[in-house]
Amino acid sequence: MRFLDADAVAALGPAAAVQATTDALRGGLDPATDPPRTTVGLWQGQFLLMPSETAGAAGVKVATVAPGNPARGLPRIQATYLLFDRGTLTLRAVLDGTALTTLRTPAVSVAAVLPRLPDRPLHLTVIGAGPQAVGHVATLAAVRPLAGVTHLVRSPARAPFDALRLGAAAADEALRRADVVVCATSARTPLFDSALLRDDVVVIAVGSHEPDARELDAALLGRACVVVEDVPTSMREAGDVVLAITEGALSAADLVPLRDVVTGRVTVPGDRPLVFKSVGMSWQDLVVAEAVLSANAGDAAS
Repeated sequence: MRFLDADAVAALGPAAAVQATTDALRGGLDPATDPPRTTVGLWQGQFLLMPSETAGAAGVKVATVAPGNPARGLPRIQATYLLFDRGTLTLRAVLDGTALTTLRTPAVSVAAVLPRLPDRPLHLTVIGAGPQAVGHVATLAAVRPLAGVTHLVRSPARAPFDALRLGAAAADEALRRADVVVCATSARTPLFDSALLRDDVVVIAVGSHEPDARELDAALLGRACVVVEDVPTSMREAGDVVLAITEGALSAADLVPLRDVVTGRVTVPGDRPLVFKSVGMSWQDLVVAEAVLSANAGDAAS
């Protein structure tokens, strides 16, 4: 049994994580077969249990959510991943689950939008300053050159790098100029007026996985091609989707499954915005965890 810490997980690299995600979907993995995540209430928070199985392995991520942790100087969300042999259910590896989440989430995003990314330097606008904001920049940079990156936050003084205040004139201009917009926040209401965005923009939203929270307004989803990991999952967990449907801007029939885009079954249009709304699914952790273990097994052999 191997223990793979955060450095070992990150060493796989964003490009290899995108490839692992793409290979799994093209190889026949169907996100619709993934079990839903389970939430278990605890005295100081909750467990999130995310099990999955592929042709080669089984695994489960155990994440803890402790709302009081930031006041103690500890992360609000922490996670561990258990990777098992599929045939014997013998534990093969324990991985740093927080690092795995940081790696796999942008990998899935990029796999979803890669067919629509122009093959030229891209203007990227990122709303947020946390690990997922940083991870999406690194992963997009692994597949396309970036002409520039602009971070937008509510409180620039608290950001660990230069950022513009969300809602300021310069921030609105960054949204107008953007080829790609990434939303990676804990917001519960729309972050900006989507009328600022061009018709050929690509938007990635990863910040929420609750049916009553969203980062994007209904008007954007109504004029966009909306790609989701799995339609039933998005109808259950993606507030951006659920609320847009409730407000009459979108219907479930409009949603495009990620698998169809990656396999080429559906070609996304280029004359309107592309929105990828992610809530995170268990299969994503598993396929990237398998790739991490495989890469580390090669290092050990050498």
